[in-house]
Amino acid sequence: MNAYTYDLHLHSALSPCGENDMTPNNMAGFLALGGYAIGALTDHNTAANCPAFFEACKRYGVVPVGGMELTTAEEIHIVCLFPALDAALEFDEVVKKRRMQLKNDPQIFGEQLIFDGEDRVIGTDPYYLPAATDIPLEEVSGLVRRHGGICYPAHIDRPSGGLPAILGGFPPEVPFSCYELKDPSKKEEYLARFPILKGMRQICCSDAHRLDAIGDAVHSLLLEDEPYSSTLLRISLLKALSKRST
Repeated sequence: MNAYTYDLHLHSALSPCGENDMTPNNMAGFLALGGYAIGALTDHNTAANCPAFFEACKRYGVVPVGGMELTTAEEIHIVCLFPALDAALEFDEVVKKRRMQLKNDPQIFGEQLIFDGEDRVIGTDPYYLPAATDIPLEEVSGLVRRHGGICYPAHIDRPSGGLPAILGGFPPEVPFSCYELKDPSKKEEYLARFPILKGMRQICCSDAHRLDAIGDAVHSLLLEDEPYSSTLLRISLLKALSKRST
Protein backbone atom coordinates (compact mmCIF):
# COMPACT_ATOMS: atom_id res chain seq x y z
CA MET A 1 0.00 0.00 0.00
CA ASN A 2 1.36 3.40 -1.01
CA ALA A 3 0.21 7.01 -1.22
CA TYR A 4 -0.86 8.18 -4.68
CA THR A 5 -1.48 11.80 -5.60
CA TYR A 6 -4.67 12.44 -7.51
CA ASP A 7 -6.91 14.91 -9.29
CA LEU A 8 -10.27 13.29 -9.93
CA HIS A 9 -12.15 16.26 -11.40
CA LEU A 10 -10.83 17.55 -14.72
CA HIS A 11 -12.56 18.99 -17.79
CA SER A 12 -11.30 18.78 -21.33
CA ALA A 13 -12.26 21.09 -24.19
CA LEU A 14 -15.31 18.87 -24.70
CA SER A 15 -16.87 20.68 -21.76
CA PRO A 16 -17.93 24.03 -23.25
CA CYS A 17 -16.56 25.84 -20.20
CA GLY A 18 -13.18 24.17 -20.75
CA GLU A 19 -10.56 26.09 -22.69
CA ASN A 20 -9.65 24.73 -26.13
CA ASP A 21 -6.08 23.95 -25.05
CA MET A 22 -7.47 21.42 -22.55
CA THR A 23 -6.59 18.61 -24.92
CA PRO A 24 -5.94 15.07 -23.66
CA ASN A 25 -2.18 15.30 -24.20
CA ASN A 26 -1.87 18.78 -22.68
CA MET A 27 -3.82 17.64 -19.64
CA ALA A 28 -1.77 14.47 -19.21
CA GLY A 29 1.43 16.48 -19.58
CA PHE A 30 0.40 19.01 -16.95
CA LEU A 31 -0.63 16.21 -14.59
CA ALA A 32 2.81 14.64 -14.99
CA LEU A 33 4.56 17.99 -14.48
CA GLY A 34 2.47 18.62 -11.37
CA GLY A 35 3.46 15.29 -9.83
CA TYR A 36 0.10 13.57 -10.12
CA ALA A 37 -0.01 9.78 -10.17
CA ILE A 38 -3.72 9.53 -11.02
CA GLY A 39 -6.01 11.77 -13.07
CA ALA A 40 -9.70 11.43 -13.89
CA LEU A 41 -11.40 13.03 -16.87
CA THR A 42 -14.89 14.15 -15.82
CA ASP A 43 -16.46 16.20 -18.58
CA HIS A 44 -20.04 17.39 -18.23
CA ASN A 45 -22.46 14.53 -18.99
CA THR A 46 -20.08 12.77 -21.38
CA ALA A 47 -17.09 10.43 -21.44
CA ALA A 48 -16.38 10.86 -25.16
CA ASN A 49 -12.82 12.15 -24.65
CA CYS A 50 -11.87 9.39 -22.21
CA PRO A 51 -10.35 7.08 -24.89
CA ALA A 52 -7.99 9.84 -26.03
CA PHE A 53 -7.20 10.74 -22.39
CA PHE A 54 -6.28 7.13 -21.61
CA GLU A 55 -3.94 7.05 -24.61
CA ALA A 56 -2.33 10.35 -23.63
CA CYS A 57 -1.87 9.41 -19.96
CA LYS A 58 -0.07 6.21 -20.96
CA ARG A 59 2.56 8.33 -22.72
CA TYR A 60 3.13 10.47 -19.64
CA GLY A 61 3.06 7.77 -16.98
CA VAL A 62 -0.18 8.96 -15.36
CA VAL A 63 -2.86 6.45 -14.37
CA PRO A 64 -6.08 7.54 -16.12
CA VAL A 65 -9.59 7.13 -14.74
CA GLY A 66 -12.66 7.38 -16.94
CA GLY A 67 -15.48 9.43 -15.51
CA MET A 68 -18.08 12.12 -15.88
CA GLU A 69 -19.52 15.06 -13.98
CA LEU A 70 -23.20 14.23 -14.20
CA THR A 71 -25.83 16.94 -13.83
CA THR A 72 -28.93 15.47 -12.20
CA ALA A 73 -32.51 16.50 -12.91
CA GLU A 74 -32.22 18.79 -9.87
CA GLU A 75 -29.08 20.38 -11.42
CA ILE A 76 -26.80 18.83 -8.81
CA HIS A 77 -23.30 17.96 -9.98
CA ILE A 78 -22.19 14.40 -9.22
CA VAL A 79 -18.73 13.00 -10.01
CA CYS A 80 -18.96 9.47 -11.43
CA LEU A 81 -15.83 7.30 -11.71
CA PHE A 82 -15.37 3.86 -13.25
CA PRO A 83 -12.84 1.02 -12.91
CA ALA A 84 -12.31 0.62 -16.66
CA LEU A 85 -12.61 2.64 -19.84
CA ASP A 86 -15.25 0.30 -21.24
CA ALA A 87 -17.44 0.81 -18.17
CA ALA A 88 -17.19 4.60 -18.50
CA LEU A 89 -18.16 4.42 -22.16
CA GLU A 90 -21.10 2.12 -21.42
CA PHE A 91 -22.33 4.59 -18.80
CA ASP A 92 -21.85 7.37 -21.36
CA GLU A 93 -24.27 5.60 -23.71
CA VAL A 94 -26.89 5.42 -20.95
CA VAL A 95 -26.53 9.10 -20.06
CA LYS A 96 -26.55 10.17 -23.71
CA LYS A 97 -30.14 8.96 -24.04
CA ARG A 98 -31.17 11.01 -21.02
CA ARG A 99 -29.53 14.31 -21.82
CA MET A 100 -31.46 17.43 -22.74
CA GLN A 101 -31.44 17.96 -26.50
CA LEU A 102 -30.59 21.65 -26.30
CA LYS A 103 -28.45 22.82 -29.21
CA ASN A 104 -25.10 24.26 -28.19
CA ASP A 105 -24.18 27.74 -29.38
CA PRO A 106 -20.35 27.83 -29.54
CA GLN A 107 -20.37 31.61 -29.75
CA ILE A 108 -22.11 31.82 -26.37
CA PHE A 109 -21.09 28.70 -24.46
CA GLY A 110 -17.90 27.56 -26.19
CA GLU A 111 -16.94 24.72 -28.46
CA GLN A 112 -17.34 21.08 -27.42
CA LEU A 113 -14.36 19.34 -29.01
CA ILE A 114 -13.79 15.60 -29.28
CA PHE A 115 -10.17 14.50 -29.79
CA ASP A 116 -8.25 11.44 -30.84
CA GLY A 117 -5.13 10.30 -29.00
CA GLU A 118 -2.97 12.69 -31.02
CA ASP A 119 -5.03 15.74 -30.02
CA ARG A 120 -6.61 15.97 -33.46
CA VAL A 121 -10.21 17.24 -33.39
CA ILE A 122 -12.37 14.41 -34.71
CA GLY A 123 -15.78 15.86 -33.92
CA THR A 124 -17.97 17.99 -31.70
CA ASP A 125 -21.02 17.37 -29.59
CA PRO A 126 -23.92 19.42 -30.97
CA TYR A 127 -25.92 19.55 -27.75
CA TYR A 128 -25.15 21.72 -24.73
CA LEU A 129 -23.49 19.26 -22.39
CA PRO A 130 -23.86 20.88 -18.92
CA ALA A 131 -27.67 21.01 -19.16
CA ALA A 132 -29.53 18.89 -16.61
CA THR A 133 -30.25 15.28 -17.51
CA ASP A 134 -33.57 13.65 -16.59
CA ILE A 135 -31.77 11.43 -14.03
CA PRO A 136 -32.91 12.28 -10.48
CA LEU A 137 -30.44 12.28 -7.60
CA GLU A 138 -32.05 9.24 -6.03
CA GLU A 139 -31.34 7.18 -9.16
CA VAL A 140 -27.72 8.15 -9.79
CA SER A 141 -25.94 5.93 -7.27
CA GLY A 142 -27.66 2.73 -8.38
CA LEU A 143 -27.16 3.58 -12.04
CA VAL A 144 -23.43 4.13 -11.53
CA ARG A 145 -23.04 0.96 -9.45
CA ARG A 146 -24.61 -1.10 -12.21
CA HIS A 147 -21.61 -0.11 -14.33
CA GLY A 148 -19.13 -0.93 -11.58
CA GLY A 149 -18.51 2.69 -10.62
CA ILE A 150 -18.86 4.98 -7.63
CA CYS A 151 -20.22 8.50 -7.37
CA TYR A 152 -20.24 11.40 -4.94
CA PRO A 153 -21.36 15.04 -4.82
CA ALA A 154 -18.99 17.48 -6.50
CA HIS A 155 -17.71 20.73 -4.97
CA ILE A 156 -20.28 20.85 -2.16
CA ASP A 157 -18.88 24.23 -1.09
CA ARG A 158 -19.92 25.91 -4.33
CA PRO A 159 -23.36 27.47 -4.95
CA SER A 160 -23.42 26.37 -8.60
CA GLY A 161 -24.17 22.66 -8.75
CA GLY A 162 -23.36 22.03 -5.09
CA LEU A 163 -25.78 19.60 -3.46
CA PRO A 164 -26.37 21.53 -0.20
CA ALA A 165 -26.82 24.81 -2.07
CA ILE A 166 -29.59 23.28 -4.17
CA LEU A 167 -31.32 20.99 -1.64
CA GLY A 168 -30.36 22.75 1.59
CA GLY A 169 -28.81 19.56 2.96
CA PHE A 170 -27.97 15.93 2.31
CA PRO A 171 -30.95 13.57 1.99
CA PRO A 172 -30.27 10.49 4.16
CA GLU A 173 -31.96 8.20 1.64
CA VAL A 174 -29.20 8.96 -0.90
CA PRO A 175 -26.10 7.71 0.94
CA PHE A 176 -22.63 8.68 -0.21
CA SER A 177 -19.34 7.39 1.14
CA CYS A 178 -17.39 10.53 0.20
CA TYR A 179 -17.75 14.10 -0.94
CA GLU A 180 -15.67 16.68 -2.76
CA LEU A 181 -14.62 20.09 -1.48
CA LYS A 182 -13.15 22.73 -3.74
CA ASP A 183 -11.61 24.53 -0.76
CA PRO A 184 -10.24 22.12 1.89
CA SER A 185 -10.12 24.90 4.49
CA LYS A 186 -13.93 24.71 4.65
CA LYS A 187 -13.95 21.16 6.01
CA GLU A 188 -14.74 22.03 9.64
CA GLU A 189 -17.40 24.53 8.58
CA TYR A 190 -19.21 21.93 6.49
CA LEU A 191 -18.87 19.19 9.10
CA ALA A 192 -20.52 21.52 11.60
CA ARG A 193 -23.29 22.49 9.19
CA PHE A 194 -23.96 18.96 7.95
CA PRO A 195 -23.25 16.24 10.56
CA ILE A 196 -24.12 13.56 7.96
CA LEU A 197 -20.67 14.24 6.45
CA LYS A 198 -18.92 12.88 9.54
CA GLY A 199 -17.39 9.54 8.68
CA MET A 200 -17.50 10.25 4.96
CA ARG A 201 -14.20 10.53 3.11
CA GLN A 202 -13.33 14.02 1.95
CA ILE A 203 -11.45 14.56 -1.28
CA CYS A 204 -10.23 17.79 -2.87
CA CYS A 205 -9.81 18.26 -6.60
CA SER A 206 -9.13 21.12 -8.99
CA ASP A 207 -12.27 21.02 -11.17
CA ALA A 208 -9.81 22.39 -13.73
CA HIS A 209 -11.18 23.97 -16.90
CA ARG A 210 -7.83 25.47 -17.92
CA LEU A 211 -4.30 24.08 -17.82
CA ASP A 212 -2.87 26.40 -15.16
CA ALA A 213 -5.66 25.36 -12.77
CA ILE A 214 -4.24 21.84 -12.56
CA GLY A 215 -1.35 23.06 -10.41
CA ASP A 216 0.93 20.90 -8.28
CA ALA A 217 -0.15 17.69 -6.58
CA VAL A 218 -1.08 18.12 -2.91
CA HIS A 219 -3.65 15.49 -1.97
CA SER A 220 -3.12 11.73 -1.90
CA LEU A 221 -4.82 8.47 -1.02
CA LEU A 222 -3.36 5.24 0.33
CA LEU A 223 -4.04 2.53 -2.22
CA GLU A 224 -3.34 -1.18 -2.53
CA ASP A 225 -0.90 -1.59 -5.42
CA GLU A 226 0.54 -5.11 -5.40
CA PRO A 227 1.10 -6.56 -7.94
CA TYR A 228 1.29 -3.13 -9.56
CA SER A 229 -0.87 -2.28 -12.57
CA SER A 230 -2.95 0.72 -13.62
CA THR A 231 -6.01 -1.52 -13.59
CA LEU A 232 -5.39 -2.50 -9.97
CA LEU A 233 -4.86 1.15 -8.98
CA ARG A 234 -8.20 2.16 -10.51
CA ILE A 235 -9.95 -0.65 -8.67
CA SER A 236 -8.14 0.22 -5.42
CA LEU A 237 -9.06 3.89 -5.87
CA LEU A 238 -12.76 3.13 -6.21
CA LYS A 239 -12.63 0.76 -3.22
CA ALA A 240 -10.99 3.48 -1.12
CA LEU A 241 -13.60 6.06 -2.12
CA SER A 242 -16.44 3.63 -1.38
CA LYS A 243 -15.29 3.11 2.22
CA ARG A 244 -16.22 5.60 4.89
CA SER A 245 -13.25 7.18 6.65
CA THR A 246 -12.27 6.11 10.14
